[in-house]
Amino acid sequence: MRNWRDVLVSPSVSVLETIRIIDSAALQIALVVDDAGRLLGTVTDGDIRRAILRGLTLDEPVARVMNPAPTVARVNEDRQDILAVMKAKNLRQIPVLDETGRVMGIEILEELLKGGRKENLVVLMAGGLGSRLRPLTQDCPKPLLRVGSRPILETILHNFIEYGFERFYISVNYKADMIKQYFGDGSRWYVQIEYIEEEERLGTAGPLSLLPEKPVHPLLVMNGDLLTRVNFDQLLSFHLDNRAQATMCVREFDLQVPYGVVKMDGHRLLGIDEKPVHRFFVNAGIYVLQPAVLELLPRGVYFDMPDLFARLVAQRQETAVFPVREYWLDIGRLSDYERANGEFEAVFGAGGNVCVP
Repeated sequence: MRNWRDVLVSPSVSVLETIRIIDSAALQIALVVDDAGRLLGTVTDGDIRRAILRGLTLDEPVARVMNPAPTVARVNEDRQDILAVMKAKNLRQIPVLDETGRVMGIEILEELLKGGRKENLVVLMAGGLGSRLRPLTQDCPKPLLRVGSRPILETILHNFIEYGFERFYISVNYKADMIKQYFGDGSRWYVQIEYIEEEERLGTAGPLSLLPEKPVHPLLVMNGDLLTRVNFDQLLSFHLDNRAQATMCVREFDLQVPYGVVKMDGHRLLGIDEKPVHRFFVNAGIYVLQPAVLELLPRGVYFDMPDLFARLVAQRQETAVFPVREYWLDIGRLSDYERANGEFEAVFGAGGNVCVP
């Protein structure tokens, strides 16, 4: 077992501090305990993200978001029995308790399976024209624009590799040969890269209809113009925990009205809300899909991800939203590109400039 003592927290600790503990300990869970070390509840990244969607603030006590009745194992319980329970309940971690309820450790699914590398396919959408970034994209496809020391798409690739993903498809159209020449078969990064050739642009979901194989495991899809530090382990766990057919990453977006908003009842003035801020969750361009979802895609025609999710909702299939609380930036405009270069070193740790070739 890893150092489970690092993830013990009291019920009064803030949600924000618990996030820090979950992220730094790499166990993807925090255990809420009393003064005697007895388990009161568990908190996963998924619990916190669901609480964020409910409007919970991060300075509230972690007891507000914990699961007070988690599945647990007992000391000396057979590890194969624990593994069977974890598989049946789709769990990634189980606290191990003694007869008094005190925490004695944590069993981790990956360690029980003696694995770590992922068999999930990753599809990176890199076929767009990048029109809003002209003139930079006049002679260079947007995924090859340097942000910091390397191309946008290479930073995306590195992030997935860090989490154990090894098989990638890159969907290409505009200046496809430049992208294929740079990334090749992926051997430079010790991964496998293949390509989906869009003869004409197919949108953010359409290229998936051209996959030459049917995935066995949940498929991760990401737009090729995003910079993010999203935790892909936590995203995949969230998708599985919610038994979703499709999960869409979302990002909180604030929109401030630049004027005082007048509240009225007929001709009567009731009040003025000065420059109010409205908060929304917007599509973050990262998705997890069950293999069966691909059957809903029309083959070889333009089709966007929102259209796919609309079909799933209309069919009452289970869909989920995963709030991205980590760094996230959509490089759609020149101002975004300039901001990305200004922030890259602090977030990713390097520096550089424009197109790769």
